[in-house]
This record gives sequence, structure tokens and C-alpha cells, in this order.
Amino acid sequence: MSEVKVNKISPRTACGTVTLGDSGDTFTIPSGATITNSGTASGFGATGETSWDTTVKTTGTFTATAGVGYFLNTTGGIITVNLPAGSAGDSVAMVDYAGTWDTNGVVVAPDGSEKIGGVAADANLSTERQSVTFVYIDGTQGWVNVLDSTSAVVGNEYIIATGGTPCTGATCGNCKIHTFTGPGTFCVSQVHPCAANNLVSYMVVAGGGGGGAGHPSSGAAGSGAGAGGFREYKSPVTPYTASPLDGNPCGTAITVSASPYTITVGGGGAAAASAAPAPGPSKAVNGSDSVFSTITSTGGGYGGSRSWGSPPGGGSGTNTNCRSDGGSGGSGGGGNIFCAPSPGTPGTAGTGNSPPVTPAQGFNGGVYAPGTNGGVSGGGATAAGATNNPGPSSGVGGAGATSSIDGTPTGRAGGGGAGLSAGGAGGGTACSGGGAGGSTPGGTGTAGTVNTGGGSGGGGDAGDGGLGGSGVVIIRYKFQ
Repeated sequence: MSEVKVNKISPRTACGTVTLGDSGDTFTIPSGATITNSGTASGFGATGETSWDTTVKTTGTFTATAGVGYFLNTTGGIITVNLPAGSAGDSVAMVDYAGTWDTNGVVVAPDGSEKIGGVAADANLSTERQSVTFVYIDGTQGWVNVLDSTSAVVGNEYIIATGGTPCTGATCGNCKIHTFTGPGTFCVSQVHPCAANNLVSYMVVAGGGGGGAGHPSSGAAGSGAGAGGFREYKSPVTPYTASPLDGNPCGTAITVSASPYTITVGGGGAAAASAAPAPGPSKAVNGSDSVFSTITSTGGGYGGSRSWGSPPGGGSGTNTNCRSDGGSGGSGGGGNIFCAPSPGTPGTAGTGNSPPVTPAQGFNGGVYAPGTNGGVSGGGATAAGATNNPGPSSGVGGAGATSSIDGTPTGRAGGGGAGLSAGGAGGGTACSGGGAGGSTPGGTGTAGTVNTGGGSGGGGDAGDGGLGGSGVVIIRYKFQ
């Protein structure tokens, strides 16, 4: 086998053509060898294969070269591409470089009387992020589009965040959901370049109040506690069925940035315990606040307990500690039976929406009406607690709110039911996470449901109150 070693092969005349071998010959490129193309390659590889010109084309007109693909940027105006004279197997490809073909399109013109898809006329490309590949077949069909895509794959430009349970968020359509049942950090590492897509939906529910206790000898029952404050905002880019307390457009919107957000989830308030003799039942405790960014929901008010002794002005032995009317908070706790300003007048109940926000984060507790030893109920997110009725009866807690922010319609922030006095048949019923009131004799109020912010039920005759339900923070955002 002969061998020729040279550094360069050139044609005999300037700009001439060099032919290697004859038709049917085979040239072998050994393993490890490299061929570098510093010019324009055509006719290499399988039929229809394309080499890409990475110099982006902008406005104007140019003639394409067979076997080459082009990135076309029409931001500044329409581009016209003249196809070359076709030979069977030739290919030309084009890609919408900036996603602007829907605004300024591309005109594809065949050479002379040649055809595109069997028609001797120009073709127009006007779809955003379109990419096409034409292959010349024959004189009948001419250039045929064999690859056409409009589903461009782009990098994730939406919010990326961690935190909560599960820590990476639960997927719900094009949204992700982060649920915090305890303290944590909502850590945002990336946001969208369009501010509207960084507006998140949120629900912030505080801990419910602790329930009041029943009096151990008088037959008086404890009152239900108020629910934790309930605040919600539904972003337009995260569709779901929100509660009636959706703060959009009048509430506080939160547009996140790439930064950590400390999450506080409020615990439920401690319950009052029934005891004798004086001073009688202890005082219950408000629930704790929940916080996300600039949003604070206030803990629910505690339920009132019947203190030892007589009402103010009612004779000797008056207990100076009887002012346990029911705490003010997100929702107010139910009032105390023997803590009226004067004998025979209504007792004071806890105030809801304290401090005030818009929309209101909760309602007042029930007000004690003279004439019965029954307790009154705590306020909820959407309704006040029920006032006691004449006779040994008790009321249902104030209604909570139902939202599908986490993908499932769930009621939260219901007020606690009132305890029942001696001779009754049952305590006030539960509502949206709020606990039921205790039944006589000695019935303990039902605790508020955890992570709903439900107020606890009041204790029945000689019964303890229940523990308030802990709160929850839920954040929902668009991620694709």
C-alpha cells in the first residue's frame, strides 16, 4: 500500500475544485482523527441533516444555504429567508430565537418556481417559539416541513422555594403548596421576572383560646373560647376556592422576593380548671399569634369561667377575681356567667378582630344573658358566638371559614361550644375545628382541633375547659 504525506492539497487553478477519488471509492478516517470545518459544509451525513449557524440573524433578507439551520430574531422586524435551489435531500432549518414570531413573522420564499409543500408560493411563520425543518424532496412537493415544534422547552423562571410539610411543597396543578404546622422558614431562592407571578396566596390562622371551666358547686358552666384569627389572600395566578374572608383586593398582598421568611405558628391556649373552694376555677389563656411576613393573625380569646362568690354588688363574699369575661383576640371568648357589670345585666364577652384588620379576622364571643347558669360560646372566623338561652342550655360556637387553598375544602377557625349547666342534656356543638362544650356533670370541654385554630369548648357543671387548637400557615404559589 502506497502512502502520500503532504501538509496541504490545493487545486491547480485559484478557486478551483479538488476531487478526491472516483465515484464508488471509499475513504476511511481512522479512529482518533479529527476533521475541523472552518468553512461551510454541505452534503455530509444522512439526508436532511443540519449544521447550525450560531450567528443570530436579525431583520432583512438573506439566502439560506442547504444543510444549515438558522436562529432568527424578529424583535426588530420581519425577516425574509430565500431558500436555495433545491436538490433532493437538502435541508434548511429555522428557530424563533426570541419568541417574537407571533409579533414579527418570517417569510420563507422558494427559489424561482420551486414549491413549498407542493405550492409555488411563499410560506409565513408566525407562531411564538416555533422551530421548523424543511427538506427538499422533488419537483412535485419541493421543500417539505418534516419537523415543526411550538412547545419550546425553557428554563424555570417561576418561584422556587422550600419549607413546610412536605418541605418541597405539594403540587396542585400549576401551583405548589407549603403547609406549616409548626415554626419554620419559607425560603425563596428564585422569583419570576414578572412581579404578578410572585404574588402568593396565603392563609394564616392563629391558635384558638382555652375553654372556661364550670363552677364546682353552683351548677354554672364554663364558656367556649374564641377561634384564632383567620386571614387569607387569594392571588389571581393561583386559582382555588377561597373562603368568604379572601382579602383580595382589599386585604394585604404579599409579593415575595428571593429571601427567607420566618414562619410562626401559634399554639392553642391553656384551659381553665374547675376547683373549689374560693377562688374557684382558674382563668383560661388566649391562643398565640401566627405570623407570615407582614401578616399577623391574633390568638383566639379564652372562654370565661364562673368564679367563686357572688356577682358584683350581690352580697358578701364577692370575688374580686371574677372578671373573667372572655379574652379579646382574633375571635372573642364567651362571657362569664357571674361577671356582669351589675346583678341581672348581661356579662361582657370577648371582642373579636382585635387588633382590627380588613377583612375582619374574627367575631365577638357570646354575651351572657341573665337567667341561666349555662355558658356561652366563643366567636368564630365568620360569626359571633351564641348567647345562652333561658334555662340550662348552651350554644354552638361561632362558624369558621372553609377554604381550598391546600387543595381540599377544609373548615377552620370555629369557635368553641359552651359548657352545659346542671340539668342540661349536652354541651354546645363543635364547629369548623372548634371544640364542643362539656356535658354535666363534670364534663370536660373538647379541645380545639390541632392546626385549625379552633377555640376549645367550655367545661360543663364542675368540668374543666379544653385546650385551644393550634394554628396553621399555608402558602400557595405558581411554579410553572
